Amino acid sequence: MATTLSQVLTGTQEAKDTVKSFLTQFEVGNLLRKCRAHKIKGFPVLQIFIYLLECMFSPISTYMSMKINTYKEPFSKNTIYRFCNDAGINWHKFLRLLSECVIRQFMRPATSDKRIEYFVVDDTPLAKTGKKSELVAKFFNHVNMTYQYGFRILTLIWTDEYSSVPIDFCPLSSGNSSLLRCSPKKCDGRSIAGQIRKQSQQKAPDIILDMLKKAIRIGHSAQYVLFDSWFSTPKGITAIKKELALDVIAMLKKSSKVFYEYQGKQVDIKKIYSMNRKRPGKSKYLLSVQVNLIQNEKRKVVSSIPARIVYVRNKSNRKDWIALISTDLNISEEEIIRRYGARWNIEVYFKTCKQYLKLQKECNSPSFDAFTCHLTIVAVRYMILSVQQRSNTDDRTIGELFWIITAEVVEISYLHSLGLILDALLETVREFFRISDEQMIALTRSFFNRLPEHLQTALCPEVTL
Repeated sequence: MATTLSQVLTGTQEAKDTVKSFLTQFEVGNLLRKCRAHKIKGFPVLQIFIYLLECMFSPISTYMSMKINTYKEPFSKNTIYRFCNDAGINWHKFLRLLSECVIRQFMRPATSDKRIEYFVVDDTPLAKTGKKSELVAKFFNHVNMTYQYGFRILTLIWTDEYSSVPIDFCPLSSGNSSLLRCSPKKCDGRSIAGQIRKQSQQKAPDIILDMLKKAIRIGHSAQYVLFDSWFSTPKGITAIKKELALDVIAMLKKSSKVFYEYQGKQVDIKKIYSMNRKRPGKSKYLLSVQVNLIQNEKRKVVSSIPARIVYVRNKSNRKDWIALISTDLNISEEEIIRRYGARWNIEVYFKTCKQYLKLQKECNSPSFDAFTCHLTIVAVRYMILSVQQRSNTDDRTIGELFWIITAEVVEISYLHSLGLILDALLETVREFFRISDEQMIALTRSFFNRLPEHLQTALCPEVTL
């Protein structure tokens, strides 16, 4: 992804052409209209949307561009502000529709049917210090272990371990009014503006389940849901498995307050680890046990599902361990560990958005509607780069030409291919310099004497002089 970014950012005009090609290919204008982003008069919505996407290629802001007289757009900054602050546009629905279109039309056709697809959920801290910014709340940043004001951007992405596409997001605030720095403006609870404000004050496990339901309803699909220990509660995992029929692979908290049914008893994860003998030697995992995930209400078990817990040695501290849980009992422990590794793609998404796509610094508006618009713009920027990356590095997106070339190359061995290349090179030298056969033999012998011994042995039978 970093290579693609450096290439794109150096050619601004080429990058702008890429943006417009993406919007045309996936009919973004039609999707915007479906989500109430349209105007009766004035500048077309798509024209403003394109400008906002292309801002990632500009080293200065719109305000500064106007200050130094480099702003060339026909519309004013007030037009941009009105567009971003429009509370009637359903940006969440737009992102779900666009991501489904990108995955269905572009990602999936270029991917083997055997490749596993994942939903990945995680959050990232985003500091926002404005005293008048809506719903800014005090939260604990577990990255730098301090309290700060801002949001936790809860995000849902789709990945096939090669490419990633953002599907939905929610800036998490707080339902506790004492932690809010600025209360939200009053909105009709039935409106889009009211719904997104209410959602941001709900608990993260409930939002995750809601985002997954909406994604599946719109047409998204995957085999697994991945998340880290921050969201891995028995209640949340059970709900995803039972209500959505999706398997979960997640890291577990080392908590003494969360219990699992093991050997007929309700015990915590630390107790299970101490009760069993660990695997000796250099095994990829220390321990694997089958448990039942239980959901208690009023100290009674109301539901349970089978799951497997795999204890893995912590690489950063060899004396420590981490625990992974999988609701899919048909895969091996090694496969559980490998598939959980796909969760790292969302960390790449967060880093790219913050470092390259202006997630943190571009939007200074106190409006929650403008902030929602900004998060959508950043997600679409990442989609464009993801499509561009796959187009540049994955030959299968070329289409039929790839399969025609592949059919020829498969029949040719590696060594024979090198022999053909050397034959062509030597014939070119013979014709260009018009040297005699004796000189040609001497040139070839000198060339081969400079090769390593194993290449001389391998290539001599293949080359015809």
